[in-house]
Amino acid sequence: MEKVTIMRGNAEYEDTLKDIERSIGIVPGFMKALPQDVLVKDWALFKKYVLGESMIPAKYREFIGLAISANTRCPYCQLFHKGAAKLHGATDEELAEVAFLASFTSRWSAMIHAQHYDYDTFEKEFHQIGEHLKKMMASKY
Repeated sequence: MEKVTIMRGNAEYEDTLKDIERSIGIVPGFMKALPQDVLVKDWALFKKYVLGESMIPAKYREFIGLAISANTRCPYCQLFHKGAAKLHGATDEELAEVAFLASFTSRWSAMIHAQHYDYDTFEKEFHQIGEHLKKMMASKY
């Protein structure tokens, strides 16, 4: 029984490798370096959320990935997400804004953390601001 499972797992892995090559042209070494069962599972997620459609349009998913990779300082992710964003039509101006927003969020986070600002107070103030902005937006329409 165990051999059948192993053979089935290998067939599933081989099918995954073929699907990767069909989908992106090659099987990158960093994918081959993963354990077989991990690649089989993660490829389905990669295919859906990187190559496919989800609730968030592809260009915006790549903007999110680029902002995160800027803050984690991952050159691999930065290269990937910037290039993928361009493939999805991102302009240099949009990429510049993403870079600013990534730093802006991180900067404000650092300032608030350095103050040890009370989270409950922050949450209360956030809701007050939100209510004010809703009223302002409603008056425009």
